[in-house]
Amino acid sequence: MKIPFAGAIDCDLHPPTPSMAQLVPYLDDYWRDQITNRAIDRMSFAMMSYPPMAPGSARADWRQAETGRSDLDTLRAHVLDAFDLKLGIANVMHGAIALHNDDMAAAICRAVNDWLRAEWLDREPRLRGTILVSPQDPAQAVAEIERLAPDRRFVQVLLPVMGEKLLGRREFFPLYEAAERHGLVIAVHAGSTYRYAPTIVGWPSYQFEDYVAQAQAFANQTISLVVEGVFRRFPGLKVVMLESGVSWLPMTIWRTDKTWRGARPEVPWVDRWPSEIIRDHLRFTIQPFDAADATAVAQTIDRIGSDAVLLFSTDYPHWQFDGDDVLPDGLPPDSFKAVLIDNALATYPRLAQGAVGNAAETTKEDAR
Repeated sequence: MKIPFAGAIDCDLHPPTPSMAQLVPYLDDYWRDQITNRAIDRMSFAMMSYPPMAPGSARADWRQAETGRSDLDTLRAHVLDAFDLKLGIANVMHGAIALHNDDMAAAICRAVNDWLRAEWLDREPRLRGTILVSPQDPAQAVAEIERLAPDRRFVQVLLPVMGEKLLGRREFFPLYEAAERHGLVIAVHAGSTYRYAPTIVGWPSYQFEDYVAQAQAFANQTISLVVEGVFRRFPGLKVVMLESGVSWLPMTIWRTDKTWRGARPEVPWVDRWPSEIIRDHLRFTIQPFDAADATAVAQTIDRIGSDAVLLFSTDYPHWQFDGDDVLPDGLPPDSFKAVLIDNALATYPRLAQGAVGNAAETTKEDAR
């Protein structure tokens, strides 16, 4: 189904992952020396979750975006103009998050964020940014949030769905506190740091298996965030699941509610139905929707119990839909405006308030 009107908000689009050569100018002197003298700038930092030449990584006529060049005109033509979008949230997944050197990971994440700001946000007013942080070091992640929070074009903080620990753990609470305080959303994106196998019984042989296992990871993180009491501690926090799929959610909601009925004395801070907490605090982008047909789409939304949890996305340049039929068949017509516009405005405080900040609010010295 094509978008029926202009002005949608795309909550998940991807500029091409920057090469290390593109990031070197955004590193400080120490890290520029380390990266170049150790030939780290020759590494691709490609994530195994998204092999660059895999068919699902980009639509054939969008393949140019996978070259790693900073081609803003291509993104404009393929998605911002083609779908007549009002806004698009740019998410850059970079392999730096998998590094075991926490300081180097943080330095490269800073460079990615500054590259995104200079090369994309400064040049295209319809774009909003996502703060990339390394999940292994929450303290440095918080420092990066504080550094970029004055630039209100950044609307969320990006974490991979598969890391070393479940995201409900208390060591992540300072990160959530900073996000809530600054009106930022936590975005959990498909992908992994690959510190552990993506399945609970070991390493798969094929990317196909890794791809399927992502849905299980999203279910695990959903349960962790609810049961560990993240939303009781941070009642203003929203978490957006990006590229999570949706079909796994009704089963997870049902099973979590069922188990809570008997096990809730163990977690007294979960003082209402987990399904209610999920519908209040979690959001899910619609690409890929991963339901088989229009009937399955309608049934999935009915079993979730609300269309307010769904956010429009193209997932550009990844491709799980036919032609330009980016909306799943079976989405009720009375949900169009909510999914395409209203839900995003309700989820992202900074989108609703308007991006009044600009790059000038954070000087180059602050960026160091």
